[in-house]
Amino acid sequence: MDKITRKTSFGQWFSPINMKLFNEQVKTKKLDYYTKKLTTDSLLKLLLFAQLQEVESLHALGDSLFDQELQKGIDLEAISVSQLSRRINKLNPDLFQRLFLDLVGQIHAKTHSAKLVMPLKIIVSSTLPLNLTNHRWAKFRKTKAGVKLHLRLVFMEKGESYPEKAVITTAKEHDRGQLEVMVDDKECMYVFDRGYLDYERFDRMTDEGYFFLSRLRKNAVVREVYNFQIQDDSTVLSDQMVLIGTTQNRAENYFRLIKVMDSKGNELHLITNRFDLSAEEISEMYKSRWAIELFFKWVKQHLNIKKFYGQSEWAIQNQVFIALIVFCLHVLVQMETKSKRKTLQISRYLRAALWKPAYIWLRKIEGKAVP
Repeated sequence: MDKITRKTSFGQWFSPINMKLFNEQVKTKKLDYYTKKLTTDSLLKLLLFAQLQEVESLHALGDSLFDQELQKGIDLEAISVSQLSRRINKLNPDLFQRLFLDLVGQIHAKTHSAKLVMPLKIIVSSTLPLNLTNHRWAKFRKTKAGVKLHLRLVFMEKGESYPEKAVITTAKEHDRGQLEVMVDDKECMYVFDRGYLDYERFDRMTDEGYFFLSRLRKNAVVREVYNFQIQDDSTVLSDQMVLIGTTQNRAENYFRLIKVMDSKGNELHLITNRFDLSAEEISEMYKSRWAIELFFKWVKQHLNIKKFYGQSEWAIQNQVFIALIVFCLHVLVQMETKSKRKTLQISRYLRAALWKPAYIWLRKIEGKAVP
């Protein structure tokens, strides 16, 4: 990130977005053909602004353009709600997904030198509710509609993580169906919860050389093969080699079952195919899964993802990918400035200095006095 700049804070924050890739996609897909006013470039910037400022509706977003600084920043003076709605509902989300993946690539490049020996990748999903009347295509219960965001997050440190891969389906899609889509790297450790339990897939992952850690249901049928010794002062209750499943539905491989107590006094049954680490190390790995709770709390509370602007499937996906782009841009700022500030604090500073010179925002993030 070039700190010697005359850009506004918004322009500097926005700068990691690959505009060459963006312009190529706009040209190839002919996204600006017959567009006189609301270009795809202006739409992208306007939607990023909307996510930052948590704008509650398209009407409120249109009204925001009374601000001359915003007009200048996105090269748009005014737009009708109908034009906004039409563009959001009909724009192929592949464009924003590509921009998101490009930002992920930039984060990877910056973390490569400090890459862990066995990085943790957390697989999780979250259901985002929709109004059934306006989103019949997303019906998954008699009176409910929704989409499910399936994510693979890379765990960094101190509870921080960033999204690496995202798949959006209707809410009726079961988590297990996405596990194979999310598992494609043998140089990491996958952590996921009980919604992904599938003995046959556990066998296949083990045979193919993938490492995983998950929770096992307490009523699961387990046959103990060997009891590992645990230290007297350990928080681990037991550490065993086991076979899991019934005669009709049993995994073929041996797995490791570790029982631990969580911070609330609940007993957790952790299942893994890693035998080379201590039980304490395995337990700590599972605790890293709480990073996703922080991530989804941030997304749901601060990226306006509960209030969707459009009704089509594409509109929903566009807004989700915009939210992920916003998060990645914050992570890149955090990494570039080597700031210890949380992404939420970085976002607050940005909103306060949106149209001010970028150096003001950057110095604030870095904890330096602003002249």
